[in-house]
Amino acid sequence: MDAVIAAAGHALAHGDILGALKRVSLRDDPAALALRGIAMAQLGDLPRARALLKSAAQRFGPGEAIARARCRLAETEIALVSRDLNWPARRLPEVRTVLLRHGDRANATHALHLAARRALLLGQPDQAETLLDGDDAAALPPALASARWLLRAGIAMRRLHIRSARAALAEARIAGERSGIAGLVAEVVAATRNMETQSVQLLQAGGSTRLSVDEIETVLASDALIVDACRNLARQSGTSLSLASRPVLFALLRTLAESWPDGRTRDVLLTRAFGARFVDESHRARLRVEIARLRALLAPMARIEATADGFRLLSHGADVIILAPIENEKHANLLALLADGEAWSSSALALALGTSARTVQRALDELSERGKVQNFGKGPARRWITPPMPGFPTLLLLPGPLPGG
Repeated sequence: MDAVIAAAGHALAHGDILGALKRVSLRDDPAALALRGIAMAQLGDLPRARALLKSAAQRFGPGEAIARARCRLAETEIALVSRDLNWPARRLPEVRTVLLRHGDRANATHALHLAARRALLLGQPDQAETLLDGDDAAALPPALASARWLLRAGIAMRRLHIRSARAALAEARIAGERSGIAGLVAEVVAATRNMETQSVQLLQAGGSTRLSVDEIETVLASDALIVDACRNLARQSGTSLSLASRPVLFALLRTLAESWPDGRTRDVLLTRAFGARFVDESHRARLRVEIARLRALLAPMARIEATADGFRLLSHGADVIILAPIENEKHANLLALLADGEAWSSSALALALGTSARTVQRALDELSERGKVQNFGKGPARRWITPPMPGFPTLLLLPGPLPGG
């Protein structure tokens, strides 16, 4: 590695993006292209960054496997930041193996973090935790240690373990400050602020109560049957049943929970779950089928009993409560994903939510008409975002040593 590339890499690894660009902006050798690609990615010009990194990877010689692996790693992170979740996941283990074989533990750890971030984004916190638990965090440099704690916080927040998330964010901030990277500290602060301002409303017996983030954790620790309308699932005593991909069943469950301990008529259930404007025998037959499916899935937590004119929920003696977004926002799970400030494709949203692309597209069109989301691009390149808000974007963190080293 020549002195200019080394100096540019050092600047980039410490958050001095412009300082790195000044050193390599007039060079077109593979190492310089790779550094410029990473710098452009950190500045947010992802298409340009991807082109530079791809060009660099193609121009590195056959004896420079580690340089190509670092470029592939950067390309993979750009795909993740762009919410292109269809990229081949098997690429990361291959890249990580090459990096470990050549002694680049920092970037190998970064590859592991990307795999964990992808799992977390897809709603798989257990898989993300398994990945992290298999790697020693004792000797990580401050920037990677901060990234590791951010991931731990994300896992805890997914599980709504607020105290654990708060502790992990505190560790992330300490490590981030030790790294000297201002953007990283800003991201930790933004993540902390975002968590602390979270709240939901608790619906029970016709009334509603606003819950803080700490009160949410307390409610979840109770033995009540919780119908979580923020994530479309049912919880009780540590057991959860996801109905995110089965909106009809969740609509039936929520409708029954709202009237608990009383029941609901068939007409109301048909209207709420199917949008039926009139009722005939085919609707009643479909309702019986869907109730039977819900009854089977819900059996470990509660029973559904037929009444003279409908059905009612029996919760084995425990209370039944509903957690819902404050504004009772329709498509709240979709808005929750878009709230990270990144541009999402409709296919990536469908993958993350575990539902069909057609369902997601209908929801996006509806939210767009209400001014809740915006889009740019055409055809497969169309991306969706929430209206821009002040604050820091998600930091693209690519640690050194850098391509060409």
